[in-house]
Amino acid sequence: MLRPQLVGLPHAAARIGHGSEVLGFDTDRSRDHDWGPFVQIFVPDPASVPVEAFRPGEWLHGHLGFDPLAGVTLFDWLATSSQGLAEVTAGAVFHDDLGDLNRARSALAWYPDDIWRYLLACQWKRLSQEEAFVGRCGEVDDDLGSAVVAARQVRDVMRLCFLMSRRYAPYSKWFGSAFAQLPCAPTLSPLLRGALAATDRHTREDHLAAAYRTVAGLHNDLGLTEPVDPATRPYHSRPYQVLHAERFADALFATITDPEIRALPLYGNVDQAFDSTDALRFRDNARALYRT
Repeated sequence: MLRPQLVGLPHAAARIGHGSEVLGFDTDRSRDHDWGPFVQIFVPDPASVPVEAFRPGEWLHGHLGFDPLAGVTLFDWLATSSQGLAEVTAGAVFHDDLGDLNRARSALAWYPDDIWRYLLACQWKRLSQEEAFVGRCGEVDDDLGSAVVAARQVRDVMRLCFLMSRRYAPYSKWFGSAFAQLPCAPTLSPLLRGALAATDRHTREDHLAAAYRTVAGLHNDLGLTEPVDPATRPYHSRPYQVLHAERFADALFATITDPEIRALPLYGNVDQAFDSTDALRFRDNARALYRT
């Protein structure tokens, strides 16, 4: 309940930002710290109210590294982790006289079309770069290396599925839980688990190849490009099962019309370019690293 001094004052009330409950993944385990009713209050002038409150634009800038109410630049989109975007667009807005939170969430609901295509292309490119290594490592009796590469490929397939499903991927603690909610999860999860559980490179390749064909079909279902052959094939003259996923990256990149985006290298956003918790969690670090 609001204090009497706040009754009638234009404000917003929400539960967004950090916290497993924002993304809907809190459990009984979450009760061991920072547990209990909590709401953020946003007002135009926090100094004028007798409770802790925030000015919407300042809170958003502090959380994201930019204020989406002032516009979202290409750099803002690429230098912000999907976890950060999920923390603002998920959660609940209980009241918003000001309209600022709802405007910000609408502006950040999903990537603009050309940026989405660019990120998809970059994710397909990532997938292409190590497709053959599961087999190559296994061929030289490096079974551990083969398993590590397979795990990397599984994660990249999952991240590709988040992009294709137009859903911001959370960080690692909730990555698998959120993936299980995607429409493609019932089909893909057994294949991905099979690749991770396999004890030889041929079985890993079989499961990954089936997963590749599945996500290739999902790409074609999106209709973003002309259909791309979803069949797997040998890696040039070597007997490794691959999709040659760069074909999908090339097809997507060819559909991008914004010249600024077409001029970008194919390493993507901060989630695709970096794998450091400290880089991705702290917005200023992520923006500084991406700017370089």
